[in-house]
Amino acid sequence: MGAAVNVLTAPAAILSTPADEVDPADPAIVSLAADLITTMRASPGCVGLAAPQVGVSAQVFCVDVTGHPKAVTTHGAFVLCNAKVVEASRWRPGREGCMSVPDLTGDVKRAARVVVEGLRPGTGESITITTDAFEARALQHEIDHCAGKLFLDRVAGAHAIHVRKVYL
Repeated sequence: MGAAVNVLTAPAAILSTPADEVDPADPAIVSLAADLITTMRASPGCVGLAAPQVGVSAQVFCVDVTGHPKAVTTHGAFVLCNAKVVEASRWRPGREGCMSVPDLTGDVKRAARVVVEGLRPGTGESITITTDAFEARALQHEIDHCAGKLFLDRVAGAHAIHVRKVYL
């Protein structure tokens, strides 16, 4: 069981810096994975969290869209290390929010179907996830965090940024 940790907000420099690849067997990465899951679960409305958001330069993130009204395909809660999108198709615009940008949302065009490859923390087992809709969006959002990008870097312009109306 991990610990809930503080989530950084923009303009924290680590959020705009590409994170380091990791050794998924490193006990510190296994601990980080547990902290990410615990923090995500302790944060209402949160469906994903990446290591840079908690101040760690590591390509590690968790996702769990289970029960979200926009979810179609779900794989439950999982953590991936050094993940990459290897296939992307059916690009669609959609509204996104982020714990690291708490007062804004934005319209971001992302693939509605993706294949993502990554490594499981602890074992280093190679994992391939094929998904769609909201889970695909969440995966791309978290992979962006690991690459030093926020959803604000992906919006089409100022007209696509909105003041958050609902706080969960």
